[in-house]
Amino acid sequence: MVSIILFAPLIGALIAGFGWRLITIQGAQWITTGLLFLACVLSWIVFFTTPEQTQHIELLRWIESGTLSTSWGIRLDRLTSIMLIVVTTVSALVHLYSFGYMAHDENFKEGEESYRARFFAYLSFFTFAMLMLVTSDNLVQMFFGWEGVGVASYLLIGFYYRKPSANAAAIKAFVVNRVGDFGFALGIFGLYYLTDSIMLDDIFADASRLSGVNLQFLSWSFDATEIIVLLLFIGAMGKSAQLFLHTWLPDAMEGPTPVSALIHAATMVTAGVFMICRMSPLVEFAPDVKTIIVFLGASTAFVAATIGLVQNDIKRVIAYSTMSQLGYMFVAAGVGVYSAAMFHLFTHAFFKAMLFLGAGSVIHAMHHEQDMRNYGGLRKKIPYTFWAMMIGTLAITGVGIPLTHIGFAGFLSKDAIIESAWAGTAGGYAFWMLVIAALMTSFYSWRLMFLTFYGKQRGDKHTHDHAHESPMVMLIPLGVLALGAIFSGMLWFGSFFGDHAQVNRFFGIPVHETAEAHGEADDSHGEGVVAATEGAVEGNGTEVVESLTEDTVTEGSHAPATPAEDHATATAAGSGMAPQGAIYMAPENHVMDDAHHAPVWVKISPFVAMLIGLVTALWFYIWSPTMPARVAGANRPLYLFLLNKWYFDEIYAAIFVRPAFWIGKHLWKRGDGKIIDGGLNGLAMGIIPFFTRLAGRAQSGYIFTYAFAMVIGIALLVTWMTMTGGAE
Repeated sequence: MVSIILFAPLIGALIAGFGWRLITIQGAQWITTGLLFLACVLSWIVFFTTPEQTQHIELLRWIESGTLSTSWGIRLDRLTSIMLIVVTTVSALVHLYSFGYMAHDENFKEGEESYRARFFAYLSFFTFAMLMLVTSDNLVQMFFGWEGVGVASYLLIGFYYRKPSANAAAIKAFVVNRVGDFGFALGIFGLYYLTDSIMLDDIFADASRLSGVNLQFLSWSFDATEIIVLLLFIGAMGKSAQLFLHTWLPDAMEGPTPVSALIHAATMVTAGVFMICRMSPLVEFAPDVKTIIVFLGASTAFVAATIGLVQNDIKRVIAYSTMSQLGYMFVAAGVGVYSAAMFHLFTHAFFKAMLFLGAGSVIHAMHHEQDMRNYGGLRKKIPYTFWAMMIGTLAITGVGIPLTHIGFAGFLSKDAIIESAWAGTAGGYAFWMLVIAALMTSFYSWRLMFLTFYGKQRGDKHTHDHAHESPMVMLIPLGVLALGAIFSGMLWFGSFFGDHAQVNRFFGIPVHETAEAHGEADDSHGEGVVAATEGAVEGNGTEVVESLTEDTVTEGSHAPATPAEDHATATAAGSGMAPQGAIYMAPENHVMDDAHHAPVWVKISPFVAMLIGLVTALWFYIWSPTMPARVAGANRPLYLFLLNKWYFDEIYAAIFVRPAFWIGKHLWKRGDGKIIDGGLNGLAMGIIPFFTRLAGRAQSGYIFTYAFAMVIGIALLVTWMTMTGGAE
């Protein structure tokens, strides 16, 4: 079943890309979309039936070189099943949505309808690469999928190849991601050097041993685990648009809106978060890098939120919102609550994809106008899109009933991260940055709604008069995603952020590891089993009644002989066998427990921040519409600073781009033009002709000249023989 999920998009991409002339353009669209819906249905089945025991499905032998023996295989556990439903659900709905959005694209000329088949082929190829990444059982396979989504994003961002801005954005995304990918590749090389394997289980089994190993580079010495996790995180920074490697994400909005929803909201940009959670058995032994992850994640959330406050392009506002929410996920992973990071990744996929597709519906209705300053009063013209966007806004801003588990998806998942940040940093920098970012998220999200759907009509009157609701094929995906934005948080809160027993069971962490993590004695082992079994809830909401005392071992490892030996020896990473379960939290990691016992003021702080942002947006854009202009005028330098995105692009241009152009120009003009070309031309047209002319003068045609030359030669020969005696 998982093999079908993996290869269905690839088959669709090949058929649509190379065989569309045989099956027609409509056939290419239907085949790719049908295969994605098949993969989506099977992914949900896998999600609800994922076994506790990690499964390894070998597809084929792949790379054999020395001690490197690599299979292309599938690692099936809870992390994999979560990513399967995220990727296939969003991708299937984007495929369906694209039927309407790409039907008559104004960026292509009459008679170029083949672009639609190519577009659907690119979407399916991206989905296959992403599925290859999330199902990988080793780092080489993960890296191939990692690079595959990079290639697909390059093709999709630059899909409008006639637009110079789209081509520039595609190149920028590709280049910036190469910086992060270089770090990821170095991390993989380091792990292979230290463990002689790139298989995840082998690496996880060696995790604690690596924490005592130093790597030497020149005169420096580094802790092996710290430096390798840092390199892996650099890879995650590029893919997930964290601060300093984030500049490609807003520019990627140059691609078609379905691309924005698929790649830059729910799937590709979450690959970095997934990778850090997948490598949690290694990350747990790198406390210094975890601190860096928390700091950069919190800073990213704050910086992106500040930029989102003043952006006017509807897609760029949502893009910076994505960047900010990714910062939340990294903070959760950095403090060690990987389940909370995956929870927000899961819920974010629904409401952020819906916001992007809703923005696409607005753009479609307004004849490809994307500036919100030219919108206004659209809620009556496009009511279905309005309500979809409203649900997405309620979800991302975190609307719910405080101190309960009732609310929209973002209310539960984002609050879980903020509480974890408070517990993991003792109420420090990350906690306050996330709370402030939550306030600003509420403000710019409601600003988007008020500018787009409320107030008087602005911009071109003709465009407003002809604004119309999108076709049903574009509205159905919005409705499906709206259900996820409403219910996904409430349904799966316990599984991702409930009590330890429930979370550990959901992620397949055995009871013995749970007991170890809490420092329980052997005689309390039975009580832990009872606590784990009573009231534990599966992801499908059904009661769990079977015992958790059975050994859960990964294929290829050996089960301990007795429960006592199992409890004593099969502990966390470092016992010679890989830690079991989809994620790993070290025994001293009590952050999730501390988060559950956070003070009331901490638990309600995100809700208060949301209310402040909402009231401020109402004040600025409903009650006193002249206020934004007055505030911007009074704080002109700050406004320009945020409008120009903290001048990151200008700084990078000054530090990297212009010097690179200067060096390239001088190497071209002076190095290539004057030295290389000039040297060859000088040799060919100067030196050689000069000696040729000298030699030509000796060819006089007179016998006495040649005789004189012969006499001189004989004289020189006799002189040499006399001085050397003819000896060698």
